[in-house]
Amino acid sequence: MAVREAKPNLSHAQVSELVRRLYCLTDSEIHPLPSYEDQNFFVSVSEGGEYVLKVMNSTDSQNPTLLELQTHAMNFLLQRGLPAQTAIPTKTGVLMSLEEIDCGFGPRKYLVRLLTYLPGTIIAKIPSSPAILYEVGKMAATMDNGFQEMEHPNLSVLQRDTFNGGLAQIPLLEKWLSAIDGDPMQQVVKEIIAQFKAEVVPKMANFRKCINHGDFNDQNILVMQDDQSQYKISGILDFGDMSSGYYIFELAITIMHMMIESTTPVDVGGHVLAGYESVFPLNEAERDCLFLLVLCRFSQLLVLARYAVLQQPENEEYLALWYSRPGIKYLSLLWELGKQEVERTWFECAKMYSDQH
Repeated sequence: MAVREAKPNLSHAQVSELVRRLYCLTDSEIHPLPSYEDQNFFVSVSEGGEYVLKVMNSTDSQNPTLLELQTHAMNFLLQRGLPAQTAIPTKTGVLMSLEEIDCGFGPRKYLVRLLTYLPGTIIAKIPSSPAILYEVGKMAATMDNGFQEMEHPNLSVLQRDTFNGGLAQIPLLEKWLSAIDGDPMQQVVKEIIAQFKAEVVPKMANFRKCINHGDFNDQNILVMQDDQSQYKISGILDFGDMSSGYYIFELAITIMHMMIESTTPVDVGGHVLAGYESVFPLNEAERDCLFLLVLCRFSQLLVLARYAVLQQPENEEYLALWYSRPGIKYLSLLWELGKQEVERTWFECAKMYSDQH
């Protein structure tokens, strides 16, 4: 099936019908929300309440066990006091429903969930500051630590060995390097992949394992101002990239994404690292690989987003978030500065936090 046929394309009338039939609710407002592979809608209902209707793509809808586990993880975090969404049961009491819908290319089956709507602004839209970056790092580690306590009979489905978005799969990028033919960064990405094989793979035995959110990015973190006008995290979104991984993977992914919106990108890593280590201090092997893993995440998103645009040209505006000028510019900047210089900036900044405590 072509990628663009896997993504749902429901009309407002189809969304309204689903909400009424599955949840016995009457919509008063519907508008689309950004999404890459799935389709998300904000839904306000006349009975009172605001929700997100999430319609999974037809490919992922074939793996209900994984989606059920993601839903379980959201509820688990919420019960532990973290600001995650929770799924609303249908009128028959299930948390997701497999629906056959025709979006214009024949009937396909899509898993549908109605999630609570979390208030706030995505962190990409507020000025970056050391305080909020520290909070992001702290939240990432708190989430990873929380997942260590999560129980579920199907946790093994998170061993996603062929999942392209996982940092363990960096060598798979070689298959899609042609998507950046002609880009001067192609040679840099090749060298980063080679360094991953030579320097990260041998040390992975010393990385501490955990379940990763896997996409703790500037579009998936909501913030709100408190009474002192300080920004606090009010929502954690999109658990679609959850997988078994390592603490250091979560941290590297988080640092990379927080850099995208910053005017001082090199400084970002130190503040996020300090927040993360306030909950979960890194060991020597993890610290030694952090810089390269951040480069790997930049490379991964550059290659996969460019490849996806070739498959889904209609999604270019959304995908451009991941291969836009800042992303390429910051990857190039880190590469030119080098491991020693960037690590010095990050580790000295993080040490300042620990010295204050």
